[in-house]
Amino acid sequence: MILNSIPMALLSILPLPASKSSLHKALTSSTHHLINPAFSTTIPIRRKVSMITMCSTTAVSDAGAKRRIANHHSNLWEDDFIQSLSTNYEAPTYRERAERLIEEVKQMFTEIEAGVSITPLNDVLSRLSMVDSIERLGIDRHFKMEIKSALDYVHRSVIIIYSCILYVAIILISISCTLYSYWSEKGIGCGRESGVTDLNSTALGLRILRLHGYPNVSSSVLEQFKDDKGQFATSSIQTDEGEIRAVFNLFRASLVAFPIEKVMEEAQIFSTMYLKEYLEKIPVSSLSRQIEYVMEYGWHTNLPRLEARHYMDVFGYNEMPWMAYVSTDKLLELAKLEFNIFHSIQQRELKHISRWWKDSGFSQMNFVRHRHVEYYTLASCFATDPQHSAFRISFAKMCHLITVLDDIYDTFGTMEELKLFTAAVKRWPDPSATDSLPEYMKRVYTVVYETVNEMAQVAKKSQGRDTINYARQAWEAYLDSYMKEAEWISSGCLPTFEEYYENGKISFGYRISMLQPILAMDIPFPHHILQEIDYPSRFSSLAAGILRLKGDTRCYKADSARGEEASCISCYLKENPGLTEEDVVNHIHAMVNYLMKELNWELLRPDSNVPISSKKHAFDICRAVHHGYIYRDGYSVSTNEIKDLIMITVLEPVPL
Repeated sequence: MILNSIPMALLSILPLPASKSSLHKALTSSTHHLINPAFSTTIPIRRKVSMITMCSTTAVSDAGAKRRIANHHSNLWEDDFIQSLSTNYEAPTYRERAERLIEEVKQMFTEIEAGVSITPLNDVLSRLSMVDSIERLGIDRHFKMEIKSALDYVHRSVIIIYSCILYVAIILISISCTLYSYWSEKGIGCGRESGVTDLNSTALGLRILRLHGYPNVSSSVLEQFKDDKGQFATSSIQTDEGEIRAVFNLFRASLVAFPIEKVMEEAQIFSTMYLKEYLEKIPVSSLSRQIEYVMEYGWHTNLPRLEARHYMDVFGYNEMPWMAYVSTDKLLELAKLEFNIFHSIQQRELKHISRWWKDSGFSQMNFVRHRHVEYYTLASCFATDPQHSAFRISFAKMCHLITVLDDIYDTFGTMEELKLFTAAVKRWPDPSATDSLPEYMKRVYTVVYETVNEMAQVAKKSQGRDTINYARQAWEAYLDSYMKEAEWISSGCLPTFEEYYENGKISFGYRISMLQPILAMDIPFPHHILQEIDYPSRFSSLAAGILRLKGDTRCYKADSARGEEASCISCYLKENPGLTEEDVVNHIHAMVNYLMKELNWELLRPDSNVPISSKKHAFDICRAVHHGYIYRDGYSVSTNEIKDLIMITVLEPVPL
C-alpha cells in the first residue's frame, strides 16, 4: 500500500529540511567575471566536482541604510550576444525533410505491426526497443498513436488472460503456451513465443509501461530473476553485452520506484554496484557511455533534450541487432533535424527573453543574479513541443522574478522596505500602492505586476476563464513566506524544523514557477484537476519539499556566511544536538530519495483521476530545477555545468 504522507516516525530519522532560498539560493563568489560563451563540441559527463570558493556578503551604505550584497557573479549572456545569434534551420527545406522522415518512421511501425522482418521470438522486445529509442532521441511527440499501439500489444496479455477466464477453459489451454509472451505477473520474454521471460525485456517493459500509466505493472515481476539466496543472478564474468544491457535496464527501471517497493531498492543497489564495476573494466563504448549518462543524471535530474543530444552520439552502434530492418540512420537523421529545427525556435524565444530582461531594467541592478538565459534553457530542455512557447517563456520570466525577489528579501532590502513591498503587492491593482516604495522597488513591482497580468491574459485564452485572482493569492502567500524568513534573519531567530520546512516549501518558489506557465499551455486545467496539482496538493507539496531540501544542502554554507542562519541543516541540528552536520546532510539526502518515490507515485498512480499528461510539466519543472543542484547551487554559480548545458542544448546545433 502506498503511503499518502510521510510517517512521523520517519521524520525522526530522516531530516525534513527547508532552507531559505527561494527558487534558487545563493552560493557566492566574487572570483567569477563575465565570461564570453565559447562553444564546445563534446558533451561532458562529469565525475568529479570542483570546489567553489564562497565569499562573505559585502555591506554597503545607501542613503543611511545598511545593505548586504551577496557578490554573485555577473550575467554571462549579454543581450547584444543573444540578439546576434542566427541559424539556417528555419528554412522550409529542413521541415520538409523532417516530415518525409516522420512518414518513413511511421512505416517502420506499420511493418512491426504487420510482422515484417520480426518473428514471434522477438516481436515484444522489438516494440519496446523501438519505443525506448524514439523517446530517448526526443522525437516521440510525432508517434504517439504508434507508441500506444506498440505498448498495447506488449500489455495486452492482461486483457487476453482475463477475457479467457470469463469464457471457456479450452481457450485457456490454447494460449497457455504464450502466457510468457506478453506482460504478466512473471514478466515478459523477447517475443510472444519465447517460452521464457528474460530480465532485459521485463525491466525495459516495467519502466516503459509504468511511465505510460498502464495498470497492473507491478515491480514484483523482478522477483523471478533472483536466485535461491534472494539475490539477482548474473554470470561471474561481466563480458556478455546482453547481460550488461539487462542490468542497465534494471537500473533504469529502479529509478521509477514507488514507496515501499523493496525489490526496486534491491534492484537499484545491485545494478549500481554491477555497472560501476563494469565501467572500471571495459574500454569506452556506445553502451558504456549510455550507462555513464544514466548513472550521472538518473531520472529525477534528467533533461530530455540533454539526453537526446547525448544519445545521438552513441545511437546506431549495434543498438538493436534483432531489428536489422529498422533504419537507424533515418531515426538518427530525424532526431538531428528535429533538434536543430527546435534550436531555431529557441533562438527566437531566447531573444525575446533577453530583450525583456534588458527592457525591464533588471540589467542595471548589480545586487541580483541574472539567470534568465539559464532558466529559459531549463524550460526548453523538457518542454520541447514547439507549440509550448508560452510555457517556456512564462517559466523563464517567473523564475527570474523569483530570483530577483529572493535577492531583495534575503540580502538587499531593509525590513521596512520589505514590509512596504509586501503590502503593495496585496493592494493590486491600486495605482497608489507604489507611492511609498523606494525607486528600485517601484521598478520591480511594475515588472512583477505587468508580467503576472500578461500571463493571466494568456491563460484566459488557453483555459477559457480568468485566473488572475488565483495567481494573486499564490503571490501573496509566496511573499508572506519571504517576510517570515526576513524576520528570522533580522531577529536571528532559529525556528523549529517543522515550521521552517512548511514555510520553505512556499518560499522556494516552486508554485510560482509552475502555476501560470502550465495555465498558458493548450492543456485544459479545470478546477478539479488544478487543485490536484497546485499547492497545497500532495503532488505540489512533494515537489516543493524535494527542491527545498535539495536546495538547502547546496546553499546552507553560503547562506550562513551571509548571516542567514536558518536552514534545514541548522534547524535540524538544533533539535538533534547529538548529530553532526554530515549526519544531517546524509539524512536529508535520504529524505529526498524517499520523497522522490512518493512523487513518482503521485505522477503515475493508476487510480488517479488526473491524467499523467496534466501533471507531467509540473513534474518536469521539479526535475529541471533539481538538475541545477546536482553538483552545487548552479543558479548562483552558473559558470560550470549550467553554462555547458546552455551551449550544448541551446547555442550549438548538432552536426548533420
